[in-house]
Amino acid sequence: MSWSHTGRFQSEAAFAAFAGVAPIPASSGLTNRHRINRSGDRQLNRALHTITLIRIRLDPTTRAYVTRRISEGKTARDAQRCLKRAICRQLFKLLERGDQPARQTTAEDLPHAA
Repeated sequence: MSWSHTGRFQSEAAFAAFAGVAPIPASSGLTNRHRINRSGDRQLNRALHTITLIRIRLDPTTRAYVTRRISEGKTARDAQRCLKRAICRQLFKLLERGDQPARQTTAEDLPHAA
């Protein structure tokens, strides 16, 4: 089980590393890029990947986010990586909140994503 209790992970970054969506530097020469960590909980990573694909396909706010990332010079794959990290951040906040009432995700939540 990926999430057993509130407080299991000390930070959102620790949860992202566990999920396998923490960026790892993948630089070569003058190119400075990042790639997704391939370790971590594979089932959780697969669930995040599925959420990412469905949101790109159906959610206009997410499509606008990906379009903006691509216009900033990122590849489609890099934009998807950024989106996956943003979704991981939202999921961590939701799980840490526990039994508190859920808050609707707005367009303001996505622009602050890495």
